[in-house]
Amino acid sequence: MFAYTVRRLAQMVVVLFGLTILIFTMLKAMPGDPAKVMAGLGARPETIAAIRLKLGLDEPIPVQYWKFVTGLLNGQLQAMTFHKSVWAVIIERLPATVELGVFALIIALLVSIPAGILSAVYRNSPLDYAVTTIALIGISVPVFWLALMLMLVFGVILKVLPVSGRGDTLWGWSFLTLDGLRHLVIPAVALASVQMALNARLTRASMLEVMRQEYVKSARAKGLREWVVMGRHAFRNAMLPVVTNVGIQVGALFAGAVLTETTTAWPGIGRLMVESIARLDQAVVFGLTLFMGTCFMVSYLVVDLLYAYIDPRITYD
Repeated sequence: MFAYTVRRLAQMVVVLFGLTILIFTMLKAMPGDPAKVMAGLGARPETIAAIRLKLGLDEPIPVQYWKFVTGLLNGQLQAMTFHKSVWAVIIERLPATVELGVFALIIALLVSIPAGILSAVYRNSPLDYAVTTIALIGISVPVFWLALMLMLVFGVILKVLPVSGRGDTLWGWSFLTLDGLRHLVIPAVALASVQMALNARLTRASMLEVMRQEYVKSARAKGLREWVVMGRHAFRNAMLPVVTNVGIQVGALFAGAVLTETTTAWPGIGRLMVESIARLDQAVVFGLTLFMGTCFMVSYLVVDLLYAYIDPRITYD
């Protein structure tokens, strides 16, 4: 297991190196001039030239790439428009995204997995039809549209929840305050909607497949109670594809829910990405994209390692 982990980490380094080249190339191919954006409308050419010189945009492309990579590694890469280092900007917004992602994941798992299990156990029942129908709707409805509808119903019509922002925080976390929790409900539910639908459908399909296996029939033949058969024999073996899907979702949630954070004005790194692209802040976009890519790769590695724990038949030796 240790050797496998080391190999995967080495592969991650190679992938990240290739990602830096791809991201930098795409940034330089983007239309627009960051110096002109910073200078504002009607700026004199001398002012724009001075800003380009200050940002190093007049240097050769390989030199700019080297400064981006080394500056990101040593923490000295400065954001072009935020007047602080890239890592300082990301760390400042990261708690909001982590908080939103954790709550959305908890909501998704608490709802989807029991719903998928019940749907499989009571197959072709009204409960099964209700779960599959709601899951289909959840997959089909765009996250930003659902967030807008939740804001309209609970924020404008019923006036029981705030419609945007993060609310009060304590030690940098909003869930520690009542006002912060109220602000967290709408974006967390909206972000969890697609995950709930996907996990419910996948859990149902996986449980149905496992319930047809011989070892489940043997467990029933031994006289074990149904909840023991479902919980100890069927559920654990049905979780492998679900864990894979959850691992992918974790990377996406913690990397920044761009649509949800933008719609609800949640000050996380997803919204930061949109702001940085609009400002043509290449340094922040470069750092954020690498950070998000790292989150995805780490989540995939954790999922692969969990396989061996869930199913002892899987080894990486």
